[in-house]
Amino acid sequence: MVPVLTKEPGALALAQQIRAGELSPLEAVDAAISRIEALDGAINAVVVRDFDRARDAARALDGGAHNGNPAESQPLRGVPMTIKESFDIAGLPTTWGHERFAGNVAAADATVVRQLKAAGAIFLGKTNVPPDLADWQATNPVYGRTCNPHDVSRSPGGSSGGSAAAVASGMVPIEYGTDIGGSVRVPAHFCGIWGHKTSWGIISKAGHDHPALDNAGHDQILSIAGPLARNPEDLALLVRLTTQMPLAAHARELGKMRLLYVADHPSSQIDASVSAPIEAAIAALEKTGAIIDRHSNLLPDLADQHAHYMRMLGIAMARGAPGPTGSRATATDWFDLLDVQARNEAAWARLFEQYDFVLAPPANILAFEHNDRTVRERTITINGAPHPFAEGFAWAGLATFPNLPSTVLPVGSSGGLPCGMQIIGTKWSDLNCIDAASQIADHLPR
Repeated sequence: MVPVLTKEPGALALAQQIRAGELSPLEAVDAAISRIEALDGAINAVVVRDFDRARDAARALDGGAHNGNPAESQPLRGVPMTIKESFDIAGLPTTWGHERFAGNVAAADATVVRQLKAAGAIFLGKTNVPPDLADWQATNPVYGRTCNPHDVSRSPGGSSGGSAAAVASGMVPIEYGTDIGGSVRVPAHFCGIWGHKTSWGIISKAGHDHPALDNAGHDQILSIAGPLARNPEDLALLVRLTTQMPLAAHARELGKMRLLYVADHPSSQIDASVSAPIEAAIAALEKTGAIIDRHSNLLPDLADQHAHYMRMLGIAMARGAPGPTGSRATATDWFDLLDVQARNEAAWARLFEQYDFVLAPPANILAFEHNDRTVRERTITINGAPHPFAEGFAWAGLATFPNLPSTVLPVGSSGGLPCGMQIIGTKWSDLNCIDAASQIADHLPR
C-alpha cells in the first residue's frame, strides 16, 4: 500500500470545483494558505511566502471577466500552487540556498511561471532547496531544513524537496521542480507522489539561473524542468502547458506492451526496502499480459554510462571548475563526453525499437535520516552494509545521461515510507510515459 497523507483534490479537480461555482478562487487560495499555516511548521516546505499578492490575484479572478472557455484557455484558473525556490518570481528572492544572495530579488517571472500564470494558476510562494540544488535533501542556511511529511526525521529528497513535501502533505496540489541528478524523481519517490523528468530541452528554463550567473538564460546540459503532482492527469497537464514543442500522445494498452525491468545495476545495489515494493508491482503488471523482460543485450553498458554521466554531471554542476583532484576538464574532454552521450542516446533509441518502456527504481534507498555530511562524505546503508552515497545517482543517470523522459509513480511502501518506480521512455515520449505510468497505477493493489 502507498501511504497517503491528504484527501485534498488535485489541480484539475479543484479547477472544476471553481468553474462549477462550488468555491471561488479566493476561497481556494485562502484554504491553501490555511493548510500551509497549519502544516508547514514541522515540515518547512514553503519558505518564501507571497500570500498577500496571491489573495490579490484571486480577487482579480473573482471579479474579472473571462474570455472564452476557462477549461480550454485557463485550465488552472484559480488553482493555488508553489514552485521551487530556484525559479524566479518577480518581487521574490531567488537565493539557491545561499545567504549571500538573500537580497537577490527577481525582476521578472521565469518562463514556466508566466506560462502557469497564463493558465490561471495563482502562486502562493516558493519551496525549499539545498545550496546550488546539489543534494537529495532540502537544507540551507537561509531557510533551514525541510522534513519529509511522512517522517520528519527524514529527508523529503532533493533538490526539489520542498516541492514534493508541499504536494505530498496537501498544502498545494501541484508544483514545478528541476532535475539533473534525480531532483524531481527522488523527492517524488521519497514523498509518495508523482513526478516527471521531461525530455531535455522541451521545457524552458529561462528565469531559472544561479544568482551568480547574472541571468545567463541558457539550458544547462543534462538539467530539465519538470512537474510534481498527486495524480497523473495533473502531471500531464503541467507538461502540456509548459512544453516548447508539440508532444504526440499515442496511448497503448498496458497488456500489449513489452517492458524491460532493470533491477540490477553494476554501479549500485538496491536496498530490499526498495526492491520489495517494486517486485510486487512487477508481479501485478505481469497479470495484465504485458511482457516484462529482466535482461536485454540492447541495454547499454550501464557501468560505462554511469561513469560518463557522473563526469558530465560534475563538470556541468561546477561549470568546468577544477574537480576534487584539482584537475580541470579540457574542451577536448567535454567534446569527447558529448560524443559518448550521443552514442548512448542512439543505443537507447535502438532498445526502444524493441521495448515500449523501461522500468527501474528511482533510487536505491527510501527516504533517509537527515544527514549534515557532504554528499562525498556521506554513506548509506544498503541491505545492512555501508555504501558511498553517490552510488544512488546511478538510477537517476539511467534517464538523465541519454536525455530521456521518466515518470515516477508511487507503487508501495516499506516500514511506512513510500516507494516509487520510474517509467522511462524514448525521447519526447513524455505524455506516453505519464500515460503508461497511469495505466500501471490502475493495476496495482490499493
